[in-house]
Amino acid sequence: MRIRLPLLHYSTTTTLRLSSSSLALPFLHQRRSFSYVSSDDSDLESDSTHSQRKFISNTPLANPNNKCLTKAPTLDESLSLFYKLDPSSKSARICNPLLKSLLKLGRTDDARHLLDQMLQPDSKFPPDDFTGEIVFGDLVKRDRPGNGLADEEIVGLVTKLGERGVFPDTFKLTQLISKLCGNRKNGLAWDILHNVMKLGGTVEAASCNALLTGLGREREIKKMNKLLAEMEEKKIHPSVVTFGILINNLCKARRINDALVVFDKLRGKGEKSWIGVEPDVVLYNTLINGLCKVGREEDGLSLLEEMKTDMKNKPNAVTYNCLIDGFCKIGNIDKARELFGLMKEEQVQPNVVTLNTLVDGMCKTGKVYSAVEFFNEMKGKGLKGNAVTYTALISAFCGVNNIDKAMQYFDEMLSSGCSPDAIVYYSLISGLSIAGRMDDASVVVSQLKRAGFGLDRECYNVLISGFCKKKKLERVYEMLNEMEKTGVKPDIVTYNTLVSYLGKAGDFASATKVMKKMIKEGLKPSVVTYGAVIHAYCLKKNVDEAMKIFEEMCSTSMVPPNTVIYNILIDALCKNNNVERAVSLMDDMKVKGVRPNTTTYNAVLKGVRDKRMLDKGFELMDRMVEDACSPDFVTMEILTEWLSAIGEIEKLKLFVEGYRVSSNPSSLQT
Repeated sequence: MRIRLPLLHYSTTTTLRLSSSSLALPFLHQRRSFSYVSSDDSDLESDSTHSQRKFISNTPLANPNNKCLTKAPTLDESLSLFYKLDPSSKSARICNPLLKSLLKLGRTDDARHLLDQMLQPDSKFPPDDFTGEIVFGDLVKRDRPGNGLADEEIVGLVTKLGERGVFPDTFKLTQLISKLCGNRKNGLAWDILHNVMKLGGTVEAASCNALLTGLGREREIKKMNKLLAEMEEKKIHPSVVTFGILINNLCKARRINDALVVFDKLRGKGEKSWIGVEPDVVLYNTLINGLCKVGREEDGLSLLEEMKTDMKNKPNAVTYNCLIDGFCKIGNIDKARELFGLMKEEQVQPNVVTLNTLVDGMCKTGKVYSAVEFFNEMKGKGLKGNAVTYTALISAFCGVNNIDKAMQYFDEMLSSGCSPDAIVYYSLISGLSIAGRMDDASVVVSQLKRAGFGLDRECYNVLISGFCKKKKLERVYEMLNEMEKTGVKPDIVTYNTLVSYLGKAGDFASATKVMKKMIKEGLKPSVVTYGAVIHAYCLKKNVDEAMKIFEEMCSTSMVPPNTVIYNILIDALCKNNNVERAVSLMDDMKVKGVRPNTTTYNAVLKGVRDKRMLDKGFELMDRMVEDACSPDFVTMEILTEWLSAIGEIEKLKLFVEGYRVSSNPSSLQT
């Protein structure tokens, strides 16, 4: 059956071919319903994008949930009718509302099938620009482009549409590239941009900038340079943002000289200067920050002076903050303060970043009280600190063991409405634990938990150490149980702390159990573990057992003893009147390449003095000279008391002057 159906809002008529007369009436209702909801004849007669949008937004297909008239078909019915239409009766203007509705309802497979038909080489209803708007709009609005399309398929779809002369506009192309780069698919983003270029689509700097940003994130500097060269070749005029991205990434890659070359081109210097693009304040600041990050603060100052003479690019707070931070990082607080003074002269208002940078810089260079004075001065001028300011001060006071002052600033922080972060809590817990104020530390732990934070392994370790020092074993096991419940695994530090505490308490059986558990958990005892057990046995005057652990350590553990362990044993042996064995251990140190220190010599010298082993004493003094091991107050006290009592004060003078003290004068040498 052939029906000539006049469309009420079109100036032309369309011949539709349906397979049976039973389909004609429903489709007639559909087309009429289109006309009922349209309000302006001239809109539908126009081919403009605006008119198409208005047409589609007013059709039941575009709004499937809006039951426009009782005779309007459902989307499924419309789709079924569409596929039964003769191909010659189909057009993009009929397909587009259907495509939009399918995508809107998440029926991606149906939409892809329809689009595939439109994209066939011999299609009678190829896509138009509005098809592109629908498809590209759907791709960019989803959290993951395509929502069912793989990233690789998106490239293919954009390419197929491009082959039909349908391209995304600059905004949508930029969004697509940004999303692909965000998915770490720089290669696909590169393909989309270049396919659009090759097929004749419009590509502007914004889209290139999106790709440059993605490439920079992955440090693909060569590709960035290649894209810039292509932009120049294709006369895609770069913006100042383009160069900002390049310079920023060159600075991050610590390729400052390359960044300076690009910057000089912008200013019309060197080869191939970029005409029409002038650097802005952001670019200057990026470069100054990059220079400061590699220790070239003086070059940063030169750029600052250049900015002062540039009417368009006057330095702002960010400029000064970058330089102040650079000089603080190298410990030149005086220069940082000088720049702060210059800000005031230039009437550049400092901000909280300026305050934080200087406070943190002073704290980290040991000028904590200068930081407090500066902080109070700024408060008096209306520049209040934030959580970062208080964190710097609290950490600094904890670092110098002034816990009362740290707690004072913690209370001030809370009263000022600043929310402490985990670092503040950890600093306080650590400082209080080291100071032995475990009750206060427990209070801060409770506050930390109420604030929604959890303890990490380092925090548990410092608490366990604090409770061990206070001999509160029940709290130690409470912490260990809590670690297990919260899924925080003990590390070598946790176990070493326990072994040391149990050993010093004389509970060697428990210490041994802890060591076995540590090994079972896949952690090998370290030199600190063995040192803790050896030290504990020595404290209990059980040197023989300490030596057994030492021998086991040397023979089976593959953990070489260090100077500290030798010193513990040598000191214990000498105190146990076993000087010969202590001297033997010193010889063992030499064989194993472990360098003795002043503490080692002091222990043995005291032992040989008490045993009146004068020749051995002279030998040890000679070895100290050979080892370039400087005597300390304890060494001089031992030797002065001993040698002056036996009339060998000249030997002491030779020793102090750095000479050997052998009785054979001809053997004396420096």
